[in-house]
Amino acid sequence: MSLAQAIDYDALDELGLVRRILARDAAAARHLLTANNQRLFRAAWSILGNRGEAEEAVQDGYMKAFAAMPGFKGEAKLSTWLTRIVVNEALDRRRRHKRQAALLEERGVAVMDDYREALMQGSTTRTPEQAAMRRELGKLMERAVRALPETFRPVFVMREIEDMSVAETAAALGLTEQTVRTRLYRAKERLKLSLAPEMAEVRAAALPFAGLDCQALTARVMEKLGFA
Repeated sequence: MSLAQAIDYDALDELGLVRRILARDAAAARHLLTANNQRLFRAAWSILGNRGEAEEAVQDGYMKAFAAMPGFKGEAKLSTWLTRIVVNEALDRRRRHKRQAALLEERGVAVMDDYREALMQGSTTRTPEQAAMRRELGKLMERAVRALPETFRPVFVMREIEDMSVAETAAALGLTEQTVRTRLYRAKERLKLSLAPEMAEVRAAALPFAGLDCQALTARVMEKLGFA
C-alpha cells in the first residue's frame, strides 16, 4: 500500500496537512489544491473580473502561500489564510493594471481591444452534462456580478457564491463584519435591478471552476512546486 493510500487526508487536521506538505508529500499538496482551487479562483475573479487573470493570481498566490507555509500556526483557518493571500495578490494586480492604464492614457496610447478580449476569455467550462439553460443562466449571472462595483463584487462572490461566513469574508478582505453585511446588501439590491427571479437557481452554476480547469491549475502549481 502506498503512502497516499495509507493516509486519509480528509481526516487530517489543518496543521497535520501542513506538516505533510512541508515534508514534501505530493498527495497532501494535491489535496490542498483541489480543495481550495474553486474558492480561490472565485475570490480572485471577484477582484480582477476575468478568468485568465484570476487563474494567474491564484497560481502566484499559491507560490507565496507555500513559501510562507512554515510560518502557518493555525491561528486562522487554512482556507481563510489562503484566501487572504490570493486576495492580496489580486489586489496588487489590479493596482498594477490601473497604474499601467494611467500611464497609457498619459502617453496617448490606444486601448488594446484585441488583447483585452483575449484576457477576458480565460478558461472555459467543460461540463457537457450541464443543461443548456443552466449554462446560459450561469453566463447571465457572471455578467451581472462582473458589472457590480469593485467594492461590492468580492463580498457578493465570497458570501453568496462561495458561501463563506461573514467572519471569513471580513478576514479575507480586511474589512469589518458590518462593512461586509452592508456591501452584501447593496450588491443584492443592485443585482435585483439587473437579474430575473432565477438568481437563486443560477448561483450554483456561476463561475464554475472544476473538472479540467481545476486539474490544469493543480498540475501547473504542482509542477512549479517541484512535486513529481
